[in-house]
Amino acid sequence: MPPAIPIATYRLQLTADFDFDAAAAVAPYLKALGISHVYASPFMKARKGSTHGYDVVDHTEFNPELGGEEGFARFSNALKQSDLGLILDFVPNHVGVHFADNPWWLDVLEWGPVSPHAVSFDIDWDLLPYRARGGVLLPILGSSYGQALERGEIELRYDASEGSFSAWYFEHRLPIAPERYGEVLRTIVREAGADNSTAGRAMLELAARYRGLRHPNRNEAPALKAAIQAIEGSAEIIARGLDAYRTSEDRPTQTLALHHLLERQHYKLGHWRLASSDINYRRFFDVNTLAGLRVEDAATFEASHSLVKRLIAEDRLQGLRLDHIDGLRDPAQYFQRLRRLIRIAQGATAKPFYMVIEKILGEDERLTKFSGVHGTTGYEWMNTISQLLVDGSGLDPLNEIWRQISNQSPNLTPVLREAKRRVLETLLTSEFTVLARLLARIASGHYSTRDFSADSLRQALELYVLHFPVYRTYLTASGPAAHDRALISVTIERARADWFAADEGIFDFLRDALTMDLLKPGRPPHSAPRVRRFALKVQQFTGPMMAKSLEDTTFYRYHRLLALNEVGGDPAASAIAPETFHTMMQTRVREWPHGMTATATHDTKRGEDARARIMALAEIPGEWTSAVARWKVLNAPHLELDGETRAPSATFEYMLYQALLGAWDPDDKSLVGRIQAFALKAAREGKQETSWLNPHEPYEAGVKTFIARILDRKASPEFLDALETLAERTALIGALNSLSQITLKATMPGVPDFYQGTESWDLSLVDPDNRRPVDFAARAELLTALEAPDWEALAQSWRDGRLKFAWTRHLLRLRNELPEVFTSGDYQPLTVSGPHRDHVITFARRHGREAIIVAVAKSFAPFTQGGRHWPRAEAFEGEIDLTGYALPGGDSRIQLSTLFARLPVAVLKAKTTAGAKHAARRVRAHG
Repeated sequence: MPPAIPIATYRLQLTADFDFDAAAAVAPYLKALGISHVYASPFMKARKGSTHGYDVVDHTEFNPELGGEEGFARFSNALKQSDLGLILDFVPNHVGVHFADNPWWLDVLEWGPVSPHAVSFDIDWDLLPYRARGGVLLPILGSSYGQALERGEIELRYDASEGSFSAWYFEHRLPIAPERYGEVLRTIVREAGADNSTAGRAMLELAARYRGLRHPNRNEAPALKAAIQAIEGSAEIIARGLDAYRTSEDRPTQTLALHHLLERQHYKLGHWRLASSDINYRRFFDVNTLAGLRVEDAATFEASHSLVKRLIAEDRLQGLRLDHIDGLRDPAQYFQRLRRLIRIAQGATAKPFYMVIEKILGEDERLTKFSGVHGTTGYEWMNTISQLLVDGSGLDPLNEIWRQISNQSPNLTPVLREAKRRVLETLLTSEFTVLARLLARIASGHYSTRDFSADSLRQALELYVLHFPVYRTYLTASGPAAHDRALISVTIERARADWFAADEGIFDFLRDALTMDLLKPGRPPHSAPRVRRFALKVQQFTGPMMAKSLEDTTFYRYHRLLALNEVGGDPAASAIAPETFHTMMQTRVREWPHGMTATATHDTKRGEDARARIMALAEIPGEWTSAVARWKVLNAPHLELDGETRAPSATFEYMLYQALLGAWDPDDKSLVGRIQAFALKAAREGKQETSWLNPHEPYEAGVKTFIARILDRKASPEFLDALETLAERTALIGALNSLSQITLKATMPGVPDFYQGTESWDLSLVDPDNRRPVDFAARAELLTALEAPDWEALAQSWRDGRLKFAWTRHLLRLRNELPEVFTSGDYQPLTVSGPHRDHVITFARRHGREAIIVAVAKSFAPFTQGGRHWPRAEAFEGEIDLTGYALPGGDSRIQLSTLFARLPVAVLKAKTTAGAKHAARRVRAHG
């Protein structure tokens, strides 16, 4: 039986090409590697062809493309046979909509607000402009509505198997409201000339039977549809009569008929660009095809978690990773309900259930405690490791290089602020408009605040959002906690400082609306439901706002050192001193000892070893500066120039050189295409010269051509020779950084998570590049070949990735041999002395008498002649004080040259002695 707290997790990306059976086949390999739990991407029924599983269309079914119920059973049995647990990446916050595959969404389109599923979606029914009746905007058209209508792209169809009518726009099904069936039937019979036929009269009789805006109602509609089906000859008449709605530019009557029918539905069709300004349902970020799910509704929660509950009850699911918890209206309520569901599902066999959350923490932000949650998925620790290993002395020179290339200050704040403005003006305007209108309605509800104009309130709210420093607050319906109240107040004051109009209390009003203080006794009465809705919806908005502005915009504009441009990180971050790291780990042991530690995920901007290579630039900033200057001259003839347009821009070119060093593999025949695909995504995400909303094709073509030319040996031989020379050096330093990185991940407090394939070198770029197939057969063969690794030989052939593979398995074996040391063990910093003490991070983990001693080196340039050769053990001068621990040799001190005899990383088994407790007390006293 796998342990309740994982020893190590392994992320598998399930797709139609790597389904349940394929995952089952690798279970023995993962067990032999040392993994305790498979951490699976979402496997509920997703949109057909999904490559990630996050576009779930039915939470109650397994994805048929993965093998469905039977395939999952085989997968689950294989895991049990290998004694592996299963952690599911679960998506509670949103579902895939549009198209024709989500039964809840289709029901809402058919029945509008009276649909029992309408409460499951966050739709503002009354916000559609210039429309007499409420509805939901569907921004699915590739052209204007008028063009799509006149071209005949919107087509009314009859489904004889259901007796139902739907409009179709290519693959999108748009159910017709049953209350409109009467007029449709009359029009069809008239058009078909079937008024006097038996079938025609029967259809007209049906049309006359249901009159009024609410007939047929939901109870009556099935009978109406069945009756249409039952009329002999109805299908033929309908097929002919639908010509009354068949549109084209030369059929104005029919076009108008279909338009009038569509205008009387519970939805409004629109061009996809309208989403940014007019959409009136909550989305996942700015993705129109992912609609927010209101799991705060009890019935929605129960229905969407029914399959999860069943799997827990059957002991086929041992953990959950909750996706995008910042999109939830009330996370505290959600996790209380989820923990209750888990207890009920487990019944009398209740036992610990592992649960982590996808949560990105801002600088100095502390994780909010939620019921049953063990921690996050580890983005913050990935960035902590990077900041610990990066050479801090090289960051200032890199600041200066960036200043010269970008002609901007290396200060990140104005870059992020400008990115937020761009996102607010383009991608998330509609969601912001909903909030601004709601705030204006609250203000107009009492005479004391009604003079705050809608425009002023919108501007004040915009300043608040622009200055808000983290992803969200965690207010509940009862109000804010002290730290959330303080955060709101500080942000309000920053916004107020940027306000140049007369204040007259508008920011005090906004603050009180955000904290719900407007509802306190003795205050002027305001609508309590509106105030609560506003305060809680703002929380759901600031998360996507920050994500789109920072991760998906700023990260692609600010390129000081790409190794720090990582999810959950700060591109302008400073290095972390070992002492600071030790303090953070001691805090983690106390507060979140079982959260995940990641170094690569499906969301990271680049592979963990590509990041480690780029980190090396901070160790050779002078040589990097010279190289870039030379490369810019060599590649100037390959730039595409058109007037003032330069493709790529100077800053983008600088980014490309870093990306190339990270991903460089001269044997990869697909590298040019991969870099071009990455560059296209990076350029559009940056939203400067081009964007997803408004692609600038000449610029994009210019970037693609530039990449092709500079990576063409015939066109750019001198550049490629220079690139390969520097890439060889950064790859060596990067490999050493990677060994330190993987050692820290596997030994520091927390559960190490391994993204698929990263047990060997991972030089991938941003998704979808990081979802390429993994050769598990070759990795399984390595297990046997490296059963007794020759570390010296592996170090000499470090380029082939076997060194990382063998070291990863070695670390995982230690975790399996000493699970309590890692799961429940204490953390104690150890003291390093000597000339190279600043190049070593060392600590002990201990539980009872068992202990391990961990030491990793960093900043390798001085030991490798700038990346030109593998470091020699005798190059490391210094020693570690092991007071309180006994190694097999019995020494209380160990020389770095001895410790790093095989590799510049070491993890040694030890026993604690009486002195360990005294040493720990000294550390705590000094801390």
